[in-house]
Amino acid sequence: MNMDMLNTRTRLIFQHIVESYLDSGDPVGSQTIARAADIAVSPATVRNVMSDLEEAGLLSAPHTSAGRVPTDIGLRLFVDGILEVGNLSRDERESIRGKCQASGQNIESMLSEATKNLSGLSHCASLVMVDKSETKISQIEFVPLSPGRALVVLVGLDGGVENRIASVPTDLPPSSLVMAGNYLSARLMGNSLEAARANIERELASKQSELDILTAKAVKAGLALWSGDTASPSLIVSGAANLLENVSASDDLEKIRQLLEDLESKKEMVSLLDLARGGEGVRLFIGAENNLFSLSGSSLVLAPYMNDANSVVGVVGVIGPTRLNYARIIPMVDYTAQMVSRMF
Repeated sequence: MNMDMLNTRTRLIFQHIVESYLDSGDPVGSQTIARAADIAVSPATVRNVMSDLEEAGLLSAPHTSAGRVPTDIGLRLFVDGILEVGNLSRDERESIRGKCQASGQNIESMLSEATKNLSGLSHCASLVMVDKSETKISQIEFVPLSPGRALVVLVGLDGGVENRIASVPTDLPPSSLVMAGNYLSARLMGNSLEAARANIERELASKQSELDILTAKAVKAGLALWSGDTASPSLIVSGAANLLENVSASDDLEKIRQLLEDLESKKEMVSLLDLARGGEGVRLFIGAENNLFSLSGSSLVLAPYMNDANSVVGVVGVIGPTRLNYARIIPMVDYTAQMVSRMF
């Protein structure tokens, strides 16, 4: 269905119902709509139109209430056909830009500040995800712990540090660990692990490297250690407590509880990157359209951010009940993604 299938009066009544619901969160009755200055029809006429919209799947009647609320399909039709996206104020733009720039070159801190700021401006939960396989490397170092074990330290250009324990040959001397670290650092400097991995593995396989057998085994152990982990994106969620504001109905509270559990467990969050890569600019998923949070009946507003090669390296967004202020949140998410892209 599209808006062209609704006549002028039906479209206007539908618009008032959705806007009233988004503003209050309560079911909307015919008396409320009939009092609107630009409607000029009786409550009985409004009820007939509401009945037609319900039959079309655009409205539903929760419980025994005489009022109506838009369905997920109805909200999608409204967003695509009626919603007028607003412009950010100068203060909002400066706030988003300032938070992204304040952290300098530390990408992790910048992403954390960006999501906190987005949560504060939107009064919802916000999230940011970064594909760790795209992290640019500054240095990698092997630190001996005990025979057969070494700590592998990965330092990013953004200042981030991650450690893992690797199994190495038991008879490997400390000098070989130093050599393994120097070898990888020279080839990874300024590159992501994923970008450099194929060349390193090819060099080792063709025996073109200057490494002895034991040192080469340490290098391979280091690569294997990080290969599985960098495939898992890093997720930052801020403002989850905002979801509990203005919740009164018990069923709404249960939905929010389900959403908080989903965010806490971070199950299947990797699919957020796939959702963002599925199109350019802001993407909107309402209720059941988003399998990730379908049980909680939530809406998700996402926008990808890019690196200097114009490749998607992460996603920033807002999540909350379907009663989001879409006109205000969509440009916020879009502008935040633009500012984060500039930092990359």
